[in-house]
Amino acid sequence: MNARRYERFAALRITVTRIAGCLVAGALMSADSIAAPPVSLDAKAIGQASGATATAAPDGVVKIGWPRTDVTVTVDGVTLPPAAGLGSWAAFAPMATGAMVMGDTVVFADEVDAAMDAAFTHGLSVTALHNHFFHDTPKVYFMHIGGEGRAETLAAGVKAVWGAIRAVRSIHAQPATSFGGATPAPGRIDADAVSKIVGQPASDSQGVAKVTIGRTGTMQGMVVGASMGLTTWAAFSGSDAAAAMDGDFIMSAEEVQPVLHALRKAGVHIVALHSHMIGEHPNFYFTHFWSTGKAQDLAHAFRTALDAQAAVGKP
Repeated sequence: MNARRYERFAALRITVTRIAGCLVAGALMSADSIAAPPVSLDAKAIGQASGATATAAPDGVVKIGWPRTDVTVTVDGVTLPPAAGLGSWAAFAPMATGAMVMGDTVVFADEVDAAMDAAFTHGLSVTALHNHFFHDTPKVYFMHIGGEGRAETLAAGVKAVWGAIRAVRSIHAQPATSFGGATPAPGRIDADAVSKIVGQPASDSQGVAKVTIGRTGTMQGMVVGASMGLTTWAAFSGSDAAAAMDGDFIMSAEEVQPVLHALRKAGVHIVALHSHMIGEHPNFYFTHFWSTGKAQDLAHAFRTALDAQAAVGKP
């Protein structure tokens, strides 16, 4: 190897060594920042804020629970003990900026509104609402919650959710079998009036006015849309004076909470929140809803949720 080639080789080796050193140092710094242990949580403080017994796991997670012993539930004729899946819980994990909470709350149909409203009031998110059983009496549902912030504040929020449920049961020991109020009778809805309020075309089929709004995404490398079930819709039945509205919102993750908040603020009942597909992009979530009242009032409620959804991501 001549002198010039040797000098070039030596310079290249030094440069590569320096780059490798920088990459290793950067990786170590990144690893240190990721692995930096967050502040541990105070189980006693969480217990006091939540009003429940709190236990700490070896990984630093603090957990509280509430077994639903206040209502007897049978599944397929079998009396189900709380330990077999009728327990509400919330788990708190430490973060560098505070804590995160995830949990699952056992709710009966007449408790959902109160529990959801309490969660929203205390800064918690509702991330799912669905069933776990078939042939259960009374019908049992599960509302999943989440949030981030100060651990004691999150714990107080969970306490408020569970307190709202207890308040419902303190008035009526057994879950209700209806929302109450007058039952809409079959009639005809003015589809044109609904369309003008919602700002979308409304079909008229045998007196039922229905608004359907399509959306597109991708799945298995192909575009999918309204004809494959990617729709937001609302159906108005009964009469203009006394109507029922049921429907479904399709939402991206960041749209879920604004839509739920808007529907609840308008007095609409949320009856489910879940996914319909696996592997789609973006990930979509669906919330099903129900409400009764004057048709035009219901149309306005639906419109407020559409507006809340449309506002997401706008400056």
